[in-house]
Amino acid sequence: MSHAWLEKNSIYLLIGIILVIAIGGAVEIAPLFWVNGTVEKVEGMRPYTPLELEGRNIYVREGCYVCHSQQIRTLRDEVERYGHYSLAAESMFDHPFQWGSERTGPDLARVGGKYSDEWHRAHTVDPRSVVPESIMPPYKFLLATKLDYRDIKKILQANKAVGVPYTQDQIDHAKEDLEAQADPNADGLDAMQKRYAKSQARDFDGNSAEITEGDALIAYLQMLGTLVDFKTYRAGAPENRR
Repeated sequence: MSHAWLEKNSIYLLIGIILVIAIGGAVEIAPLFWVNGTVEKVEGMRPYTPLELEGRNIYVREGCYVCHSQQIRTLRDEVERYGHYSLAAESMFDHPFQWGSERTGPDLARVGGKYSDEWHRAHTVDPRSVVPESIMPPYKFLLATKLDYRDIKKILQANKAVGVPYTQDQIDHAKEDLEAQADPNADGLDAMQKRYAKSQARDFDGNSAEITEGDALIAYLQMLGTLVDFKTYRAGAPENRR
């Protein structure tokens, strides 16, 4: 065998292994330095509001992503069922993103506005009350658990550190913006909606006495798929490269 000499010389074998790993690593790592240039920037995308971001963290914490992907593929049956196929830009502020390869439940990439807040509350308390065939466990406790958002500024700062373009103004007003989004009568509502375009503000969980984890989760779900106007979107169009 022509490679027998290499197998008998540990030093040369070690050098060969290092070279192969180095080449393989370079092939996988090098493209990451240009990844920002491959993600089409789409008009309408913005960072999550503080309340939506708390809701997303709860979504990840409870493992919702295990059964629900947020990845509509370009296949005809998926587009007809769920809506426009997912864009990479829609996940550009996600750490980690919620794309996946398997679904136990429906894809949630376009769930925002599809159902009412009342539907989401009922689905959280007893999934089978609105979807009889559902195998989802109940999450009633989310509607009874007060949201702990004492560290919301630090959470925004952490996201900014990994590339999410939160401004210092958004970070400074994180707590006020979170409270304003959950209370449509709050004094800071107008300022919050100026900082976050297309943000929805209301009592999501139906309990005006306090802000719960249910408020945050429903706010997050009701935002999914609502930022990009697919009626005007054209792939590669100049107006989508902002």
